[in-house]
Amino acid sequence: MDKIAKDVGDIQSRLLDHRPIINAEIRYFVREFEEKRGHRESRLLENLNKMVQDTNEQMQPENLEDMNQQLSDVIARLEAANHMAERVQKRELKAQQSTQLQANMERLKDEWADFLKEQQRLKEEVDEEHAKAVGQLSAQYSEKKKELAKMSPF
Repeated sequence: MDKIAKDVGDIQSRLLDHRPIINAEIRYFVREFEEKRGHRESRLLENLNKMVQDTNEQMQPENLEDMNQQLSDVIARLEAANHMAERVQKRELKAQQSTQLQANMERLKDEWADFLKEQQRLKEEVDEEHAKAVGQLSAQYSEKKKELAKMSPF
């Protein structure tokens, strides 16, 4: 009876339980898909690798020569630009110094004009004092002359 129960259980599981069959079908489908996909991808990768190698063999020497030439041109242009920038910088520095020099010259001119005005004012004061002193001395001498004229009998 155990055998019969076991056989009935096997028949029932085969008729009603489809999991093992579905799992087997899924494994088969996945295996087929991976094989086909793997071959397709490996062929694609091989083709890409071949194209890259061919391109490297053809382009590398030409590109290296071109790059060296262009690099020397770029270096020459950079040196020229650097030289021009230095000249502009020197010119700006000179202009700035010139501007400062002009400002200093203007300040000195103003100071010189103020100094000359002050000297003119002082000169006028001295001339005024001198004129007063000359006037006083002239008055004193004329008084002395008068006194001397009175004293002398001529």
